[in-house]
Amino acid sequence: MTMLSDPSRKYRPFPQVDLPDRKWPGRTITTPPRWLSTDLRDGNQSIIDPMDAVKKNRFFDMLVEIGVKEIEVGFPSAGATEFDFITGLVKSGRIPDDVLVQVLTQSREDLIRTSFESLEGARAAIVHLYNAVSPAWRDIVFRMSRDEVREIAIAGAKIMRDEAGKRPDTDWHFQYSPETFSTAELDFSLEVCSAVMDVLQPTPDHPIIFNLPATVEAATPNIYADQIEYFCRNIPNRDSVVVSLHTHNDRGTGVAAAELGMMAGADRVEGCLFGNGERTGNCCLVTVALNMYTQGVDPGIDFSDIDRIIETVEYCNQIPVHQRHPYGGELVFTAFSGSHQDAIKKGFEAHGRQNNEQWRVPYLPIDPADLGRNYEAVIRVNSQSGKGGFAWVLEQDQGLKLPKKMQADFSRHVQRVADEMSRELNATDIWETFRQAYHVQIRPKHFQLVDYEEGKAADGTRVFAGTIEVDGKAQSVSGRGNGLISSVLATLKEAFGVDLEVTDYTEHALGTGTNARAAAYLECQDSAGTTIWGCGIDEDIATASVRAVLSAANTAVSKAG
Repeated sequence: MTMLSDPSRKYRPFPQVDLPDRKWPGRTITTPPRWLSTDLRDGNQSIIDPMDAVKKNRFFDMLVEIGVKEIEVGFPSAGATEFDFITGLVKSGRIPDDVLVQVLTQSREDLIRTSFESLEGARAAIVHLYNAVSPAWRDIVFRMSRDEVREIAIAGAKIMRDEAGKRPDTDWHFQYSPETFSTAELDFSLEVCSAVMDVLQPTPDHPIIFNLPATVEAATPNIYADQIEYFCRNIPNRDSVVVSLHTHNDRGTGVAAAELGMMAGADRVEGCLFGNGERTGNCCLVTVALNMYTQGVDPGIDFSDIDRIIETVEYCNQIPVHQRHPYGGELVFTAFSGSHQDAIKKGFEAHGRQNNEQWRVPYLPIDPADLGRNYEAVIRVNSQSGKGGFAWVLEQDQGLKLPKKMQADFSRHVQRVADEMSRELNATDIWETFRQAYHVQIRPKHFQLVDYEEGKAADGTRVFAGTIEVDGKAQSVSGRGNGLISSVLATLKEAFGVDLEVTDYTEHALGTGTNARAAAYLECQDSAGTTIWGCGIDEDIATASVRAVLSAANTAVSKAG
């Protein structure tokens, strides 16, 4: 094979649709479509090892549980595994009354009959008939004329009609796909679909489903939308037709094509959870549905426990959901960048203060909690992170709300550890780094509080009297000041020569109720004007402030050493 110097010469731009008064660009999606999951058929035929009955049953039950009302359960004529699963599903009584199962068949008499046999005894079902209609298939694959291809569809529709007539106890619904619709002539697709309607005689109360697949995505999604709007305008008896979309993702725009197709007038969307399917996959139902969710439209599918859904999909398909997959990926709600973390942190703080439910958090198009995700996974820390990141982690994991200037001081400690470890820091790493940096709840350390008493002198000053371990040796010490903190500082200066001056102090509760603790933070300066931070945690706020003073003193001693 000889390579062309310019490969683009082999290809031709896809023709535009003559629709100068197109309406879809001015429309918005305000209601959900009918959803059809093709995971058990289209998705299943695209995986290396197709699902066995156990996996198909598990997947089916999950789809029912999350509220999918139309499920394509298989291709009955593909083999015994498919046929037996479908018949078993029907006979098991596990199909809820409000759920329609669907089977797919090519337009061949034996395959259509097998499809109806597989659904014997069903309360209601959809039989989905298809044949390819585009020029490439007519000329290359079938070597047939347009008339011959149309007759294949008509013949199949007649067999469907007759087979359904033999089984009057089932509420039969018919679906027809002019396969390869997106690359076929619009007038011919309409001609074939009209001929099928003439056979099956749909009504507004019992419409036919016309599925219009982008079997191979060959143009930008606006072209597909034009095709859908053109079809909706020109198909006869539109009120007796459900227009269904089945987009593939060859150009990476399967979701966009489905969304624009809905704006163009479609009633139904077919696809797979997380976009599994042949080649680059089918339209991702999770993405389309949750895109609607973020616009204030309830899609009617329950993704409130998305991790459990992912677990089932990955088990059945043996294909992992990518970490960056919209909404479902492990990292899609996670920020490592410092500026992103700061904006998210402030967004959550603002959300907690507002008096309504309106979601307005930077970088998060949807509330992770709506999908069953914990906020702890939103901000994660590595060498690219800023002070907002680890501050968020400390607050979520330990309840500590560091003052802004202390966050800046602590950031250099986190950065050093992140560079040394060359990996993401988890909550335990950050907490351990904090403890070591500020001498919190660790042993041994230079100054360790044993016990103390606070008293009041005759002149009104406060008296600190207690026992402090210094390098493991207990010493009785005391000092006076205007308050507890100043008396401890006086004690340190007189007894140990540690000279610190407090420039700021904050405190807050850790938790609520009888088991609540308190945290105290001190910003100090030593005699050289260097800023030193201390933190103390205790069940008693006064003791927490004493520990904060000793924390700062330990830092001062370690710096001097």
